[in-house]
Amino acid sequence: MALELEGQEVNVGNFRADMLCRNAVDGSRVLIENQLEETDHSHFGQILTYAVGLDVDAVIWIAKKFREEHRAALDRLNETPSANFQYFGVEIKVWKIGNSTPAPQFEIISKPKDWRHSIRQKIQIPAPEYTPEERLQLERYWRQWTDYMIQKTGKRDLLNFDMDCYGTELHLDAHAIKEKKEISITLYIGGENARKYFRSLKEQEEEIEREFVEPLEWDEDSLHPYERIVLRKTDTDPTDETDWPNQHEWLTSKAELFEQVFGPRLKALNAVDWKSLEDEDEA
Repeated sequence: MALELEGQEVNVGNFRADMLCRNAVDGSRVLIENQLEETDHSHFGQILTYAVGLDVDAVIWIAKKFREEHRAALDRLNETPSANFQYFGVEIKVWKIGNSTPAPQFEIISKPKDWRHSIRQKIQIPAPEYTPEERLQLERYWRQWTDYMIQKTGKRDLLNFDMDCYGTELHLDAHAIKEKKEISITLYIGGENARKYFRSLKEQEEEIEREFVEPLEWDEDSLHPYERIVLRKTDTDPTDETDWPNQHEWLTSKAELFEQVFGPRLKALNAVDWKSLEDEDEA
């Protein structure tokens, strides 16, 4: 999720929600509630109140440590078939190597089932400020891309990049943003070892970008529990239907390239073996 801040200390009755954000891709609203200690019943009740009162689509509850009953409660909420909310429980730790500046380390300890698939589907839904005609057009855009993928590759979903890596979650997302006139493919790296995997890949940046024959965006974001590697195609209008074949070909070929280039490297990596320059200096 690429989040844009809408407000802080937002009033909800007699309470104040920490942060209210909007997903820049699909326009959905996300609540972030911070608790710098072990979770408690008071905060659990508050996030439920905020979720309804602010009409959000997802709640991210960040705490120093989650009590087992609160983690189990979030899991149960996410399992409810009729639920219109997604709940994420995230523990925050401080990560420091050698004399480096301390950095936050996020670990997702509760999340919706198949949330990565849900995010991929949601990205294909236009933001609420789109007109009905624009919404229908972008829905056609993604349906036609699916048809193109099946015809071209025999696969229905080239974004199924999920693979088991020690302490890490990986997935690909496709984006089409008419306001920015761009389309893109993004590799998300999450989990407790996300930053280690990201930095291990970043050390191979020059070689990787030679294989792509173009530069990538390497986005290490300490404020979110994931890192991103992005390839964008700018000056591209997703509403120009005459250009859809070119755009769908680009999305398909680049999604395949991400799997070809990053797949073997990620399988070969083991985050526990990763060492930074600070570690080497201390050795």
